[in-house]
Amino acid sequence: MIVVESRKRSEVIDVTEEVRKAVRNSGVKNGMALIYTPHTTAGLIINEAESGLLEDIILALDEIVPRISYKHDRIDNNADAHIKASIVGNSAVIPVENSDLVLGTWQRILFVEFDGPRRRRVLVRVYEG
Repeated sequence: MIVVESRKRSEVIDVTEEVRKAVRNSGVKNGMALIYTPHTTAGLIINEAESGLLEDIILALDEIVPRISYKHDRIDNNADAHIKASIVGNSAVIPVENSDLVLGTWQRILFVEFDGPRRRRVLVRVYEG
């Protein structure tokens, strides 16, 4: 398990190296890595970790799902975070070869926080095959 500490309400955090370490420690040489976050107001994506792009992702999602008055907000005022997480998704599956992730040149595994700051979990399961 990877622990992610977000510092802002919305931010993108690169967890690639922590996932790589979990894959190496699994002992699996070839197979698949499942990366999952068990939170309803956070997500996982695979993309480039360039700082401008990370800001653009948050800005674009804020445009798509603005902080307006949603029915769920009467409970805990974070409906926009739930909707953004639903759009982004909460898992990724990546091939593993030679005990390492098979990622493209610029691809990184990115945890996306929508309701921080919080302490979050990212689970990594590696399957042989």
